[in-house]
Amino acid sequence: MLAFALEALVIDAGFQIAGVAGKLETALAIIERGVCDAAILDANLKGVSAGPAASALAARGIPFIILSGYSLDQRQTAFAGAIHLQKPCRPERLIEALRGILPAE
Repeated sequence: MLAFALEALVIDAGFQIAGVAGKLETALAIIERGVCDAAILDANLKGVSAGPAASALAARGIPFIILSGYSLDQRQTAFAGAIHLQKPCRPERLIEALRGILPAE
């Protein structure tokens, strides 16, 4: 349910969505297709670390934001270098961060 609310927020802000992933395998498939310019990633996808997705994004040079209930101190090394926003997060802060990691058009 949170993913759908996040999707609506991002679309309302004028962005296009390449996909929504609730599971690591889905996230990796979206990344593999190479159709995204940036990503918002939870540190945990249905009880599984999203570290492999973060590593795949970093390997492709795709910027990403970690939106997680985990604190910055609990962040895994795979998430290093990404903007870290802790849940709950103000919607405007997330959109501002997303605009900040995307290349200017």
